[in-house]
Amino acid sequence: MLDRAARLRQLTEVDQDVIGLAQGPQFARWLEQITATGGCAHPVHLTGATTVRDSYSGEILHHYDTTGEPGERLLVRCRNRRATVCAPCSRLHAGDTFHLVRAGLVGGKAVPADVRQHPRLFVTLTAPGFGPVHRITAETERCRPRRDAGRCEHGRTTGCTAHHTSTDPRVGQPLCPDCYDYSGHVLWHAHTGELWARFARSVRRALASTAGITQTRFPDHARLSFAKVAEYQRRAAIHVHAVVRLDGPAGPHDPPPPWATADVLTAAVRTAARVVLVHIPYSPATGEHALRWGTQLDARPLRSFNDGDGLTDDAVAAYVAKYVTKGAADTAAGTDYRLTSVDDIETAPVSPHMRSLMRACWRLGGLPEFEPLRLRAWAHTLGYRGHILTKSRAYSTTYATLRAERADHERTAAGADLPDDPGAVTHANWRYIGSGHTRGAALIAAGVAEDLARNREIAHEEISRWAVD
Repeated sequence: MLDRAARLRQLTEVDQDVIGLAQGPQFARWLEQITATGGCAHPVHLTGATTVRDSYSGEILHHYDTTGEPGERLLVRCRNRRATVCAPCSRLHAGDTFHLVRAGLVGGKAVPADVRQHPRLFVTLTAPGFGPVHRITAETERCRPRRDAGRCEHGRTTGCTAHHTSTDPRVGQPLCPDCYDYSGHVLWHAHTGELWARFARSVRRALASTAGITQTRFPDHARLSFAKVAEYQRRAAIHVHAVVRLDGPAGPHDPPPPWATADVLTAAVRTAARVVLVHIPYSPATGEHALRWGTQLDARPLRSFNDGDGLTDDAVAAYVAKYVTKGAADTAAGTDYRLTSVDDIETAPVSPHMRSLMRACWRLGGLPEFEPLRLRAWAHTLGYRGHILTKSRAYSTTYATLRAERADHERTAAGADLPDDPGAVTHANWRYIGSGHTRGAALIAAGVAEDLARNREIAHEEISRWAVD
């Protein structure tokens, strides 16, 4: 018969780690921390203290430090938005995004419900073509059928008669990589932010022209608000999806002027998308580039309540929230981590097309004329430097506000008796000491995250059943 120590040695390292954690004297408190993070896959480890004092008497109203915590540390969420990195935190980020976008459509979170009556569009701006790529086709279609298909200067055919499903790895790949304008693709990504800024200014200019006022007087009559999300296509080029709303000069609390209609806003958007242009200074390596949006443009009005044509508010908010949690591998966006050398590019788990884009970032990033673009620092996102989701200040609430409200709710639900005194002064001293889990802790955290997800599903089913009854 084997003794207990011998039996433990026969277990895997993960099992030994789990048993060691479960038998620890502070396992219950550690499990509380794991649950409080929602089963975060890569929690941040902090050590320090927070003290709340009365500003007049100096009396300590509340004090917390990590001395008595397991490992003398506090675990907090990593808050990574990518589901491939941390599913629990990405779900939370998706929920915040849903409420942020939805509040700007239907009201709530300090936005009045009357905002539903304002002109609102769901706009899609596309990237131009940098070379023909393989595309998804219907069962009866072919990729790029051409009767007179010849061969390019590199000896490759200029057509494709194959049928491609959504799982075909050739979808999004160039017909001829040597003909593809990788430099133009990367530079377009690097200037997408500037293209959007000029697009927004052009929309305001077109609206002012329609209303018969000067552009400088436009803020006195109306205000353009938006929330936009960047989406990578299968060809690894950015699409921009945006909710565009027209308010009065004071923002969502102010009704738009009588001339501001959905049709007027649609016309302004289409005009701006056609005329916006960004010129890149001449470079001996790339020549001259004039960057613009692609010819494909979609601008659809959003419904007010359930009447009329157009997309529903919740459908748009849910779409945006779902997208921002996707990982790089899901969206042809490159990698979830920064690339620090050419070797990182060569070993990255990406398609040949994306690897060529990364190489173009690295090559152009080493040229003095493109140094301000920091292309090497953003090679992992193929040159795109912007956030996945951005919004104008007056569109709706902020992530910080939503997180603060959730923290207050969690403290209240936990029965925490924290002082709410305007005269109180908080002194905090926190230090980062690490992140992540051991292999056994990761297994327990995954189980906690799965249980919480299942509990949410059951609660949702019960609420839906109650609503029907």
